[in-house]
Amino acid sequence: MKELAAGEVYKLEECLTELAAHHNEVSRNFRGQYPKKPIGETLMSFEKDVEGGGSRIAVTEHDGSISGFCKIDIDGADGKIDYLIVLKSVRGTGAGKLLVDWALDVLGQNGVERVEVRVVDGNEAIHFYEKYGFRVNSHILRLDM
Repeated sequence: MKELAAGEVYKLEECLTELAAHHNEVSRNFRGQYPKKPIGETLMSFEKDVEGGGSRIAVTEHDGSISGFCKIDIDGADGKIDYLIVLKSVRGTGAGKLLVDWALDVLGQNGVERVEVRVVDGNEAIHFYEKYGFRVNSHILRLDM
């Protein structure tokens, strides 16, 4: 596992593409609506976030290619696991655990006291986070007009 520099975030495109496909498959209410913005825009925002120092991104690799990544945001005592993606081909290998362990370690080292993670309704990943002690804090309801 290694951390990416701001100029390397373009390497995450395949992971974001697979994430969008996964969300479109499992979302109970918003199938077909991912991503909300073009992946290129998301990558540009990642680059800006990492350059600004408020975010960090770690990746796992398999056979020389990125197989997953985790983006965390730090804002004082508040932290967020903003993205956690493991490619379907390597799920179940411990890559997700490795990334969350990294995230929680870095967040803790930076004085974070509260960590938030959002999970798309219908995504089985909620059970993965519950094993770490995460609990539902609120339900966000949305109406597209």
